[in-house]
Amino acid sequence: MIKFIFNIQILILLSTNFMFSQTSHDTLYIASWNLENLFDTVDDPNKRDEEFLPTGKKEWTDIRVDRKLENLAEVISKMNNCKGPSILGVTEVEHQHLLDSMIVRHFPDRNYKVAYAESPDNRGIDNGLIYNADIFTLKLFDTLRVDLASGYPTRYIFQADLINKRGMTLHFFVNHWPSRSGGEEKSRPNRIKAAETLRRRVETLFAANGNALICILGDLNDEPNNESIQNTLGTMFLKKDMDIENKSLYNLSSVSFENGEGTYLYRGEWNMLDQIILSSGFFTNERMQYIDDSFELFKPSFLLTKSGKYKGAPTPTFGGSKYLGGYSDHIPVGAKFIEINVAKKK
Repeated sequence: MIKFIFNIQILILLSTNFMFSQTSHDTLYIASWNLENLFDTVDDPNKRDEEFLPTGKKEWTDIRVDRKLENLAEVISKMNNCKGPSILGVTEVEHQHLLDSMIVRHFPDRNYKVAYAESPDNRGIDNGLIYNADIFTLKLFDTLRVDLASGYPTRYIFQADLINKRGMTLHFFVNHWPSRSGGEEKSRPNRIKAAETLRRRVETLFAANGNALICILGDLNDEPNNESIQNTLGTMFLKKDMDIENKSLYNLSSVSFENGEGTYLYRGEWNMLDQIILSSGFFTNERMQYIDDSFELFKPSFLLTKSGKYKGAPTPTFGGSKYLGGYSDHIPVGAKFIEINVAKKK
């Protein structure tokens, strides 16, 4: 077991000039956000998207799509002290072209690219990853099919493996687990099945490399202490100065959860549904580490409702059937990492 003493490790690295001729580092910001029904206006005959059409219940027009993309881009651009995220896992997107359009229109000065795959979800809402191509190269992407006992189709768990400039591979998993429709208890087996599916892939990666850098993102529709996350997936609450166990998973969202915070307000109660979970490698690797206490719920004031019973909650696109022209009904989460480049003396 290894003590989580990241700050001391960094000080030692930066001070040993007699061992290294040059030390530099970059800070990365990894985030996750449920974009709340990012649909286009074109009817997909194979999906239940009728609600989000110009003739549908939501009167979903190109003007409203453009405003939605502009609003999402405003939040994303303010992340990481207005430098934008290095990695952003996204959920509830109908098609990749919506993300591509947002990047072209609103981030022309940033080399963002999209990794994405269509899933069998009946509504057509999928998972994807936006990444800074100046920092990362896409090595591979894959989809993990979640086979529910009912046979009902649900979202893939989306895997994207990225390589940084130093040749390190980071494994990202973007999740949108089955909802709590019908009640938390009744729907619980569906999320346990998603957790089992993800756990099998995590174990495969650990078997190949016990120090694998694995980052799990997304809307899990369960909280950090629920059975699916804590027991089935096998995550631990992250605490200061704790022993870091090899081949283990740690939930960055746990501290905020224990403080009563959340990313989704439901019937007056906050739920920590959107999470970032890391493998032990992010705490023990000398070249890539999580920055202690950097996990945050990113909620700039313009994102939040200012009054009423939903005060402090993110302003959604719709409140029921009423168009509000907001952002999303979820608060994004993010965390910072340090990438260290050490050149030895020749």
